[in-house]
Amino acid sequence: MVAAGRPLVEPDAPLNVPVVLSSTFHAGGPIAYARSSNPSWEALEEVVGQLEGGRALSFASGMAAISSVLDLIPNGGVIVLSSHTYSGTSARVRDLEAAGRLTARLVTIDDPDEVAAACVGADVLWIESPTNPAMEICDIAAAVAAARTNGVRTVCDNTFATPLLQQPLELGVDIVVHSATKMLAGHSDVLMGMAITKSDAIWTQLMRARTLLGGIPGPFEAFLALRGVRTLALRLERSQANAMVLAERLVAHAAVTRVRYPGLPDDRGHAVAARQMSGFGSVLAFETVGGVDDAEAVCDAVRLITHATSLGGVETLIERRRRWPEERADIPENLLRLSVGIENVDDLWADLAGALDTITN
Repeated sequence: MVAAGRPLVEPDAPLNVPVVLSSTFHAGGPIAYARSSNPSWEALEEVVGQLEGGRALSFASGMAAISSVLDLIPNGGVIVLSSHTYSGTSARVRDLEAAGRLTARLVTIDDPDEVAAACVGADVLWIESPTNPAMEICDIAAAVAAARTNGVRTVCDNTFATPLLQQPLELGVDIVVHSATKMLAGHSDVLMGMAITKSDAIWTQLMRARTLLGGIPGPFEAFLALRGVRTLALRLERSQANAMVLAERLVAHAAVTRVRYPGLPDDRGHAVAARQMSGFGSVLAFETVGGVDDAEAVCDAVRLITHATSLGGVETLIERRRRWPEERADIPENLLRLSVGIENVDDLWADLAGALDTITN
């Protein structure tokens, strides 16, 4: 995180790779044109590739990376994915299915037998762990084994866990994707995506897709994302510790009916998460008493916590996920997703508990 992606060490050379603002490059080198590469991206890709254990490509957004990977599915192919996959991914898959481009099989991703059965005759298994926003945990090694038995390519969205907590490529996954907008960049000021693989053939396919479809990041965005990655370990350590404290306190609050966080010992995914992750992350979800109005009232009542979508920034964010029309109908209407930041945890709890008290008093 700190040492990779630096320029050559020479007298008076900059410590950081500069923002290279050029659409055109002199002939004779490997870049040729700015839609192919840029030194600012390459520095970020070097760092993220080393963190994940593969070769990385950066994209204009997480959805640009996801869409480029989905485009690798053959026409008429079958994709297996969680019924609670991120709403943007789910919406894109539904659009492709409606166009006759592919067939989707939805599974309970934390049920290894169901995942294995669905892989028969499939082309791609798409994994999220933890899932967004249901916080389910997939046994990645078991899922990869089932996929390989059936000749199925595996993709893992590692946005929630980050490469510091989970190493999908080491568990046998073929492609890892990230919304770098979230934990990697970490400051709510960048839209970027990443795709990482150990396969040179897959990397070449994704590189071609990025170049021809034009889903490239801006050099300044890449510079900001890399600056964010430099402090990922520190931010994650603090926000994850905060998330654990808040999860434990939420369990005991009268306005909360369920807390979804794999760090809790009685969480359904705890045992698997403890085995395949080195930490439980900084995102949790919980359900409130009452219905939609009560859940929205909590979001409206917070003051230190920010009522907004997205996650992974230094600030704590809360939102009711079913406010988005693309969210799955079986996500409870009163489920609130909490992306925990680096603020003082007692200040966060005072704010959150006060907001929850408004629907129980």
